[in-house]
Amino acid sequence: MPAQTTRFARPRARTMSISAVPVAEGPHDELIRARAYEIYLARNGAPGNSESDWRQAEEELRGRMTLLGQT
Repeated sequence: MPAQTTRFARPRARTMSISAVPVAEGPHDELIRARAYEIYLARNGAPGNSESDWRQAEEELRGRMTLLGQT
């Protein structure tokens, strides 16, 4: 008697709606992070508010992108 083979169904690929894909609007987090760190270093590493540094960096980078027509 021949051995039986079992076939398994291939899993279907998951698809995503195009509306669920995030759209980049503005500077990337890596650029913001780097600029926020520069702001921190400009304070000579003194304690400060990291959220404020982040917001300042983001505003500066968005302003640069606007001036360059990248938004």
